Amino acid sequence: MADAQEERENEMLALASIYDEDVFRRADSGDRGEVHLCLDLPPDFKLVFQGVEQTEHDVSFLPPVILEFALPEDYPLSSPPIFTLRSKWLQRIQLSALCKRLDELWEENEGCVILFTWIQFLKEETLDFLEIQSPLLVVTHGKTQHETKSSGAKQEGVTQDKTPDVPLDPRAVVDLDHKHDLAAQLLDFNEEQWQRVFNGKMLNCGICFMEKLGCDCLYFKICNHVYCNECMAEYFTIQIRDGNVQCLSCPEPKCTSVATPEQVKKLVGEAEFARYDRLLLQSSLDGMPDVVYCPRSVCRAAVMLEPETKLAICPACKFAFCHLCNRGYHGVSPCKAKFEELLALREEYLNASPDEKAFMEQRYGKHVIQRVVEESYSNEWLKENCKNCPFCGTNIQKVDGCNKMTCSSCKQYFCWLCLNSLSKADPYSHFSNRSSPCFNQ
Repeated sequence: MADAQEERENEMLALASIYDEDVFRRADSGDRGEVHLCLDLPPDFKLVFQGVEQTEHDVSFLPPVILEFALPEDYPLSSPPIFTLRSKWLQRIQLSALCKRLDELWEENEGCVILFTWIQFLKEETLDFLEIQSPLLVVTHGKTQHETKSSGAKQEGVTQDKTPDVPLDPRAVVDLDHKHDLAAQLLDFNEEQWQRVFNGKMLNCGICFMEKLGCDCLYFKICNHVYCNECMAEYFTIQIRDGNVQCLSCPEPKCTSVATPEQVKKLVGEAEFARYDRLLLQSSLDGMPDVVYCPRSVCRAAVMLEPETKLAICPACKFAFCHLCNRGYHGVSPCKAKFEELLALREEYLNASPDEKAFMEQRYGKHVIQRVVEESYSNEWLKENCKNCPFCGTNIQKVDGCNKMTCSSCKQYFCWLCLNSLSKADPYSHFSNRSSPCFNQ
């Protein structure tokens, strides 16, 4: 038994020297441990998630197949290791087939240490052994094309065209976390592993051309361009201070990849990020045609406009105002903003360059500037073709007929020529009275 114990200890020491701590983990008791094996996926490996909708994702890593083992006292002389196989994404019937293959490898090498052979098989041959190919279908809402042989119950997990024809093994454990979506678990693991591998690589910055570790670089995934954090921090800071928060994109000419807020936050100071966050929100609001800002200088909160009305009510200070003239709401009364001012603003906007128009839209609000243009044309037409009722101020257009007018709003009579009120009892006497300026008109 002394020789067996020495062989077990030598095997454990050898595995510890071959594999990193995140792969081979020896328990404190000595003859127990775990091996976490991430399978080597081929390039361009895809997962197809089938749930309410079907989506496809490229992945480079899948969660590990975990081999838990304990070495009996008579191992390796006469007994194999006691083990279980666990996985988040393999079906139990697939794990059972792997367990059977590990038993066969022990029978072929009985009397010899076997853990390294098992590990190499699981890592390098699992995909071929189970005939797993890309794209791999993952069902995320409790139904697959295959049923478990023990109960016929449908299960969540990975499906494939060929299922091993083996009985279920109690050593095969599907390690699903039912509190979280399987698709999210697989994609999150892929992202974490990809970032870990990236952080350990040596990469060339596309700006300063210095070689830096990946953990000190920013990577734009869409275009695959890489720059060191130092260069990008300076670039982002300059853009933010200049107010160009929409320009925090890849520095490569004509590249459209944009940095995420998380990437920006990681590289700039708190003050710069707060300014970036504020300007980004304001830029988004400015681009919305139904948003203006409260005209009170002590407030300036964003205000959502209701369609077909000039009324705007600030949600912060409750100030009700006309969003055209920025004064207190005046109902149907004309804006106190002078017609000439609206006309001048319209002409300035229509004659401006695209950049100048964008600046005016940002300054006044795109919706407001468009309404001003429309309002000025409307007012211009009304000024040329209409007159105001002398009683209520309603715009009245004369299409044909005599000069005796009836206001469509207040129903009062008035003269179209002099705008004087007319008698309700005899409105036409105004035109037959010789002293009237509108005699015989």
